[in-house]
Amino acid sequence: MSVNEQLADTTPSTAGRKANHLLEESILPVNLQQRPITAWGFVWIWVGIAVIIATFQLGANGVTGLPLFQVIATILIANVILALLMTLTADIGTEHGLSFSVYLRAPFGVYGTHIPSIFRGLIAAVWFGIQTYLGALALNGIIEYLTGFSNWPIWYLVFALVQIANTSLGIKSVERLAAIAAPAILAISVWMYFTLDVLAQTKGVNIWTFVGTMDVSILTLFLANVAFWSTLAIDIPNITRFVKTQAGAKSFIARNRNIFLAQLVALPMTQAWIALIGAVSFIAAGDWNPITVIQGQSEGVRLVVLLVLVILAQWSTNNAANLIPASLAFVNAGAPYIKYPMAVFIAGVVGTLSMPWAILDNLFAFLFSYGSFLSAIGGIMIADYFLIRKRRLNVPELYSTSGQFYYFKGVNPAGLIAWLSAGGLAFYSGEWAFVVGLVFGMGIYFILMKGWVMKRYPQKELDVENEDDYLATSAAISWNYDSSSGSFSRAQTDHD
Repeated sequence: MSVNEQLADTTPSTAGRKANHLLEESILPVNLQQRPITAWGFVWIWVGIAVIIATFQLGANGVTGLPLFQVIATILIANVILALLMTLTADIGTEHGLSFSVYLRAPFGVYGTHIPSIFRGLIAAVWFGIQTYLGALALNGIIEYLTGFSNWPIWYLVFALVQIANTSLGIKSVERLAAIAAPAILAISVWMYFTLDVLAQTKGVNIWTFVGTMDVSILTLFLANVAFWSTLAIDIPNITRFVKTQAGAKSFIARNRNIFLAQLVALPMTQAWIALIGAVSFIAAGDWNPITVIQGQSEGVRLVVLLVLVILAQWSTNNAANLIPASLAFVNAGAPYIKYPMAVFIAGVVGTLSMPWAILDNLFAFLFSYGSFLSAIGGIMIADYFLIRKRRLNVPELYSTSGQFYYFKGVNPAGLIAWLSAGGLAFYSGEWAFVVGLVFGMGIYFILMKGWVMKRYPQKELDVENEDDYLATSAAISWNYDSSSGSFSRAQTDHD
């Protein structure tokens, strides 16, 4: 029986689709002809994401015990390796057009997906709060300088609502903001570097020969930077499903060519550059935050420009890295009743209630704690997508409440056991947390699926003769959902 002939049995019935909690427009597969982000658009999105206040601290921490050149080289290499890993999970978006939370229905089950996806969504919402708080402080600084009025909670509310409105307009709106913000951020950051370098020279310090006195190892710095973007390493399909992709591109490189420049060049280079500024700030003034340093010495236009950088950096990061992942996780959990705009608003409320101003005092402990469990999810995704399913996926059944991904009462025990055990091991493994979570998550899940779960719950996409069956982009196919009939169809797309 062909895949098309099986569709009637693998899609939600017309009678039951209105009550189907797995269906909502914003989490349906994205058609190949409806992907608006170009290669350069994705570059600007990543530049905007990578400029984050915490990156300054990564560079400063490194230079307390290592020469500046070693710090920057280590951070650059770490991010290239992370980017290579991220291209694997990104293929879920480019091949099938699926969001992170929907794909997790395959390794975790149609109900089990909510546990890891909401966990990720809450983390993203908290980061939204942190970034909004930092942006609100900068906005308050501008208003206070110009008018003398100071009240950061008001500007927090204003800034949060503006970001929520922008993200609610969809991915194209996010890309437009990034295309404006990213070049401006880079230009201002160059000015920051030279300002700090001059400050160091006035104190008789050469930034490139400075060596701190703390005990910092290259390995510790390397592992910390690999773990830094563990959040995006797992849910990057949320964005790559909107990146333009060539229909019929069977090779991995051809299929993902529009993401390589952003992830393999823009991310590592931007991350290393911003870390460099944080390191230079520490060398010049003993403070990892260059914004605080320059703000104390600036006035007039210079001060306003500096604070605009902060606002743009937080805004561009929040849209793509925090609000979108959190919102899609909440839509996935509350469909069909929670729509995307409502989910964006919920993410903003959750982020605010987390009291981000308090979390900032323990930022890195917070980062490493959740990073342990997120790395395990990454390992599970890679094992499921590449090692077990060979990229083939029975997409209609991801939206079926009683199909193959129902497993045991809606939960895939292999996914949950692998996640909790690998995440727990990673949590107690210190600086090796990301590596331990990734490797053990991959290994435990693969063993449990092959030796136990797949014998009880057959996976249709694994028993096909035609290698194009259950592929999408590679076969020039898009999965389309017809709301009137409540069914999926495989639509051919021109090789253009």
